[in-house]
Amino acid sequence: MARADLIVVDDIGMLPAGQAAGEAFYRVVDAAYERRSVAVTLNLHPFGFDTIMPKTLATAAVDRLLHHAHVVLTEGTSLRLTEATTGKGVTPLG
Repeated sequence: MARADLIVVDDIGMLPAGQAAGEAFYRVVDAAYERRSVAVTLNLHPFGFDTIMPKTLATAAVDRLLHHAHVVLTEGTSLRLTEATTGKGVTPLG
């Protein structure tokens, strides 16, 4: 993974990470810092990382992630939820 040009981490913050997962995430971010591109999707503000992992790891990871970042904020309703509630994108079985 450390040799990839781009590392994508999807849905950070969906579940509490705890010490081991927080440490693993930090290690990926630290190994890629200033060497590789990292794209992270999340449903919380980066300064809320300490709600899903230990504060020291969260602070260090966010520091490295935001140092050279291009932050893209999106708003709106979930495309998947909209499709599901309107019947689009659904293929009947049988």
